Amino acid sequence: MSGPDPMELSTNPFDDDKLHEECGVFGVFGNPDATALTALGLHALQHRGQEAAGVVSFDGQQFHTERHIGLVGDHFTKASVIERLPGDKAIGHTRYSTTGAPVLRNVQPLFAEFAAGGFAVAHNGNITNALTLQRMLQKRGSIFQSTSDTETLIHLTATSDKGHLVERFVDALRQLEGAYAIVALSEKKMIGCRDPLGVRPLVLGDLDGAYVLSSETCALDIIGARFVRDIEPGEMVIITEEGGLESIRPFIEQKPRFCIFEYVYFSRPDSIVEGTNVYSVRKSIGAELARESGMPADLVIPVPDSGTPAAIGYAQEAGIPFELGIIRNHYVGRTFIEPSDHIRHLGVKLKHNANRKMLEGKRVVLVDDSIVRGTTSLKIVQMVREAGAGEVHMRIASPPTMNSCFYGVDTPEKSKLLASRMSIEEMADYIKVDSLAFLTIDGLYRAVGETKRNAEQPQFCDACFTGDYPTRLTDRSNNTTVRQLSLLAEAG
Repeated sequence: MSGPDPMELSTNPFDDDKLHEECGVFGVFGNPDATALTALGLHALQHRGQEAAGVVSFDGQQFHTERHIGLVGDHFTKASVIERLPGDKAIGHTRYSTTGAPVLRNVQPLFAEFAAGGFAVAHNGNITNALTLQRMLQKRGSIFQSTSDTETLIHLTATSDKGHLVERFVDALRQLEGAYAIVALSEKKMIGCRDPLGVRPLVLGDLDGAYVLSSETCALDIIGARFVRDIEPGEMVIITEEGGLESIRPFIEQKPRFCIFEYVYFSRPDSIVEGTNVYSVRKSIGAELARESGMPADLVIPVPDSGTPAAIGYAQEAGIPFELGIIRNHYVGRTFIEPSDHIRHLGVKLKHNANRKMLEGKRVVLVDDSIVRGTTSLKIVQMVREAGAGEVHMRIASPPTMNSCFYGVDTPEKSKLLASRMSIEEMADYIKVDSLAFLTIDGLYRAVGETKRNAEQPQFCDACFTGDYPTRLTDRSNNTTVRQLSLLAEAG
């Protein structure tokens, strides 16, 4: 099978052909510098979403909010912004849109004024029946102001017939399908919750007696908070000034299915995820890859930066020197001037450049975390060959990505995933490597500490590799799609 013409695919030099991160959530309860700490936490979680960021604070009398398109550092490093968000309680969100367009009305945290007071919600994940629920709510009279699935949760909470806020929130959550890690703030409480399968991460920290909630431990580190524990799958923690922390289990217990791709790519290497250091797992992934598909070579080269830990593990296991044969330019951003067609076709060179003296005449093993569309892999291989490499063998630190994710990761349609329509041999021919190999699914499970994948009861969510989705996909089954709000167009 022949592949598509690369020029027909994305030639945007800022599209690095990766699965885009989901979102990051963060919250501080009971510290006078809550907003500044939240901004720092979001900065540490910037890798989870670079499209927009927002913070909601509460000063004991009223809520304050700032939401912006762009990076955390573009907006939340200004003293004037922090001063507009007073209070000792704050939650924040950094976003890459998985549902809803990248416009300001979809930027979180979302805020609503209930009969009992204000309520703000920040959500990482994706609700797979949100649109079906939205249609139901609209028929009852709910008026939606965004196309974010998170707003569905707010409406379900507002229209619940239960008593107190927590009971209404639980009632709303029980109607959801899919994946979510949530941090929410009311006048008296901060709430953290994970879906029953625990697909998305959420951790609890302590900073001098103030509770902190975060998507990852690296954000606790940046503010000097102590890691307490993971919020467990299906657990809700309720933090109050009077009672401290209360833990409840509002859902029927299920076998957890944490997202295994958090270990492969999404989480920062210095984070501790589900009790395991991500960097160590990625090195173990590389070692497994070397054992499964080792190749005689002179150098092991990572595709920076996400392939680096796996390449180190591969090189150590294979006994082959590790070198930085590709250098990344860290200062190319999405706000770079729109290039001409000629400049655009330079493609990946705006982000990466071959270290020619290191590559000339060498047999090279290139290690990357994944292949999505294949466009960047094609350009990287071409660049390495043009730098004089004698042989180029590519090794991928995950199984072939063959299926879309519906749990909070912005994955291309299945038809645009290279592995969904080509064999490994056809992919090797398409990206023009001498050989190509992926980590097996059992090899990935071994790297994270399991003996192998349990096909009857998988230990993780690995649907992007296997097509084994752990929840119903109601909106997809009903062929429900996101609609632009009528008569409301908004520039980002």
